[in-house]
Amino acid sequence: MADVYFNNPQRRTQLIGANTTVIVAGRRTGKTDSIASPFVLRNMQRMSGSTGGIVVPTFKHGLTNTIPGLLAAWKRWGFLNGVHYVVGRKPPKGFQTAIIEPTDYEHVISFYNGSRAIIISQDRPGSSNSLTLSWLLIDEAKFIDYERLKDETLPANGGIKSYFGKHSFNHSILILSDMPQTKKGSWFLHYEDKMDKELIATIEATVCEIWKVKQRIKNDRAAGKTPPEYLRKHLRHLDKQLNQMRSVAVYYKEYSSIENLQLLGETYIKQMKRDLTPLTFQTSILCQRIGIAKDGFYSSMREAHYYDASNFEYLDAMWADLAATGELLTLPTTVQQDSDVVPDMPLYIGMDYNANINWIVAGQPVGKRLNVVKSFYTKFERKIPALIADFCAYYETHQNKTVVFYYDTTALGSNYAVNEQDFRWVVIHEFERHGWHVQDVYIGNPMKHHEKYLEINEAFAGRRKLMPFINRQNNEDLILALQTAGVSRGRNGFRKDKGGEKLAETEEDLLQHRTDGTDAFDTLYIGCAKFPQQNVSQISVSGVL
Repeated sequence: MADVYFNNPQRRTQLIGANTTVIVAGRRTGKTDSIASPFVLRNMQRMSGSTGGIVVPTFKHGLTNTIPGLLAAWKRWGFLNGVHYVVGRKPPKGFQTAIIEPTDYEHVISFYNGSRAIIISQDRPGSSNSLTLSWLLIDEAKFIDYERLKDETLPANGGIKSYFGKHSFNHSILILSDMPQTKKGSWFLHYEDKMDKELIATIEATVCEIWKVKQRIKNDRAAGKTPPEYLRKHLRHLDKQLNQMRSVAVYYKEYSSIENLQLLGETYIKQMKRDLTPLTFQTSILCQRIGIAKDGFYSSMREAHYYDASNFEYLDAMWADLAATGELLTLPTTVQQDSDVVPDMPLYIGMDYNANINWIVAGQPVGKRLNVVKSFYTKFERKIPALIADFCAYYETHQNKTVVFYYDTTALGSNYAVNEQDFRWVVIHEFERHGWHVQDVYIGNPMKHHEKYLEINEAFAGRRKLMPFINRQNNEDLILALQTAGVSRGRNGFRKDKGGEKLAETEEDLLQHRTDGTDAFDTLYIGCAKFPQQNVSQISVSGVL
């Protein structure tokens, strides 16, 4: 096997080896690849017959991010699917049995030595029921429902002390995330207060001393000498002390993606700074804590307005392919992953147009709900045609190729983002070019800010006929924009704070605090609430009633 490179956060986490470890790090710092993978591999290798849990917020996330990352790293290290472990099926003959075998193997990784890892996805009720676990990996912790974790999963991490009590990593927990953007998603940040910094420093010093002693023993043997007995005794004593300290240690650390600059390169960081919304860049790349607007423009929006909607039938089929072929997954980006889209209904959209960023926010009004099913944006040289191409590619399999396009006067007579035609013409033309029918609905002048503030917050509070609900997995950037949209005082009361929206981009101020996406959301909601299209579901793919 070739040499394995670990960056500083990865090496430090493994060397400290605390029983409870919380790593808050930016994207591409190798959290799954080289922090989670060795953690799971160590536990399964060294606690033969044990069962652990891999906790993910949704099965879709586990299928597309966590599990492929683990398996890819193991493959590089010489552990092969079908040889050393199997996924999603009963272990073959020759594999040892677990101390407590799972009732089924559909969402289980089984190692040759009897160890098992069970995928626990919070959007599948009961996935951690009746389990006895010896370790937990909690991935994308900012999206984890802590109350469910505390009530259903953490109590299962009791392990079997009679078998594994000697190991410092028995009952261990590894929590991974980038920086959370909401109060609810910040549940794991308090572990920083639980960390005993002196204990961590002592562990580091002990690891260093063990390395020095091992080097002396190695040098003696290389010189043909027998290492003195006191060195071997001292080494055993240090190992025992280290194991005891690790067994009670809590380690918390925050890292930005810059920590992995040697592998990522400056180009990646610059690209992310350009392509991500500013606050996502701050939290997901730089791992900075941000303040969330407590009394913002959407002050009535709550966590209860977010939902998950995975199509388990489609995802299970993809999982079955992995179990059958052993091939790593590249899950297509498609509406087939989603369970909240009504296939024979049109898609309703609101848009926002800007020289630097363009948005589509898509939804479907179903009864008294407006489900905001997905949002899209493009930046800089990728204009409206590219944005609509992204939308049409995602919804290629959607049955009703009809878009209800709500627009106001901002879509008329403007041309700076595309060509000599105005936005409305370009939008309709591009959708029709992709084979979609467009029912365009003009909603007049933009609603005044204080009226919009009242209308939408009353809707979030349940005091209007239509209440917005937002698909959490498909609208991460939109949700962040809504949460952080501020207010300013205007002559008629509250105004959405759009002070920095039109400023030129700089290295220090990358489209900071833009509200463009929230304006697209406003247009969608106001259109659906004030201009409902009663018979639009009868429009066929060709646009004929």
